[in-house]
Amino acid sequence: MGSTEHARQGTTPVAAQGMLFADDLPELDDEVGYRGPTACKAAGITYRQLDYWARTGLVEPSVRAAGGSGTQRLYGFRDILALKVVKRLLDTGVSLQQIRGAVQVLRERGVEDLAGITLMSDGASVYECTSSDEVIDLLQGGQGVFGIAVGKVWREVEGTLSDLPSERAADEGGAEALQPGDELGARRAARLA
Repeated sequence: MGSTEHARQGTTPVAAQGMLFADDLPELDDEVGYRGPTACKAAGITYRQLDYWARTGLVEPSVRAAGGSGTQRLYGFRDILALKVVKRLLDTGVSLQQIRGAVQVLRERGVEDLAGITLMSDGASVYECTSSDEVIDLLQGGQGVFGIAVGKVWREVEGTLSDLPSERAADEGGAEALQPGDELGARRAARLA
């Protein structure tokens, strides 16, 4: 995990780990993205934070980057998940340097692996735990003060985004994104077509 440390490997299977580790997460469509304001709302951050983190490379939009004036960044689901994790780590006082290491782990992991990760921190370091045994080892060693179960954050982001507009990457500034039941948006899209 870069400067982030990895806890000792445990032996508890993911399915037996209950609330800490989820194992039935849906597949993601890499072509579906969310505009900046939607990503901010889902992650609980300000647009200023979103813009700064994109410009500094902390969390960049993976569906579509801003390509000059008038183009919209599109953040994928995993990007928004990373944004929400960054926000939680910042709120607990973890340094931006440690957070960069945690974000790198989130980027490198497959979808199945993300569900089984719990990020633990003592406020100075971030530890990646992939089993309940590792969480217990950290707590017994006095290192873990709080934990972020990535699978649980995944579910929160998924629930929030289900009510927010999305768009496909191919819609490069064409028709507006439609929210389910958005009659006005449907009329605008029909008028533009």
